[in-house]
Amino acid sequence: MSQRMQTVRILALTISNGMMQRIRHGQMESAKVWVACRDELHRCMTERMKWPNRDSLQKLTKGRFAMHSQSVQMVCHAFLANVDTATQLRKAGRSEIRYPYRDKTFYPLYWPAQAMSIQDNKVILPMGRGRASIVFDRPEWLDKPAACKLIWNRTHYEAHINVDIPAKEMQETGIKATIDLGQIHQCAVTTNTGQALIVSGRGIRSAKRRMNKMHGEVTKLQSRCNKGSRRWKRLQLARNRNALRLERTIRDLRHKGTRQVIDFCHFNRVNTIYVGNPDGVRKIRTGRKHNQRMSQWEYGKDIDYLKHKSKQSGISSFDGTERGTSSHCPICGHRHKPSGRNWSCPVCGFKGHRDLVGSINMHDLAFGEKPTFPVSKDVTYLRPGTSARSVFAGRLQRLASRSSRPDQGQATGLLLHETMSSTTSGVIP
Repeated sequence: MSQRMQTVRILALTISNGMMQRIRHGQMESAKVWVACRDELHRCMTERMKWPNRDSLQKLTKGRFAMHSQSVQMVCHAFLANVDTATQLRKAGRSEIRYPYRDKTFYPLYWPAQAMSIQDNKVILPMGRGRASIVFDRPEWLDKPAACKLIWNRTHYEAHINVDIPAKEMQETGIKATIDLGQIHQCAVTTNTGQALIVSGRGIRSAKRRMNKMHGEVTKLQSRCNKGSRRWKRLQLARNRNALRLERTIRDLRHKGTRQVIDFCHFNRVNTIYVGNPDGVRKIRTGRKHNQRMSQWEYGKDIDYLKHKSKQSGISSFDGTERGTSSHCPICGHRHKPSGRNWSCPVCGFKGHRDLVGSINMHDLAFGEKPTFPVSKDVTYLRPGTSARSVFAGRLQRLASRSSRPDQGQATGLLLHETMSSTTSGVIP
């Protein structure tokens, strides 16, 4: 029997105004549950009492709110998860992290799988005894009840639904890979067998730059209006629509880029992945413009996407520090701060791609070994776009046919595959 795992699918809801008001009132009730949990936590902290747990919060909120009982419990569980995360971060030295303290007017609505029901191609989410349920059309891919969350996405409501997907069994091959995350290049991957992959992140940077410029232009126009006026509201609606479209573009590129990494690892029979966490790099102050780029760097999402996709492909993964990996020569160990995208050692004369240097040095941190630096002909360069499976499938066919014809590369849509020259001193984009 194949293993199963859960993933989240996002469904944009097309509903009536009356149904939107029903969801809105439900989210206001959900926010009241959160505030009640927060107040109880602060009371226990002030009186130096034992902090509330799941049973005490469920007992505190039972029968007090106009919501389904299991939806109230899910909000309590989400609150406790937030407290646990804050506790772990504070123990790790993040003293600036605070426990929940803000008032909330709206909060997402939750339902576990046993609360949802499907009838006549309609999804029914109950709001409790004596109250009208939330109903919307069932998507084709939803064949059984599942956990669900409703959120407001600035222009419309969305349903985030947990669905089961098959997962491959993990196999022990002894092949390991490390991943260096970045902005100019989203991921740089090296294996202990000498293969390497670079996925460009310039498309993501460009989309974020467009978003920042759009926000600046709309803010300038809104500054000439009275807040809340009709023109101000029209500008705000246009701002939300453009921002939402760009956010979908960025999310799509991140998913496609991380999928190409996992396809590369699957093709090379990798069974363990180490992802470097660049959290310390973002704390360095390097000027107003670069600070903005660093603050918008969503490397945490890349780590989550890589872990999720690797689990689905039967590959184990873990993350850790990458401190010092980009500033040491992989051949002689000389410490050197590189400039540009190529790493050049002034001591031994080594030259190679800067991100691949960081990735290859991670092998020593993660697995206690340092493989040889990959030669340029074994480096694949991709842009997030059409799935990389076509590239790796074509390479597999060429290996099977034992063709001696050199690979000339291919470009399909946004996908670009380049085979570099055989010298390690070549410039890699």
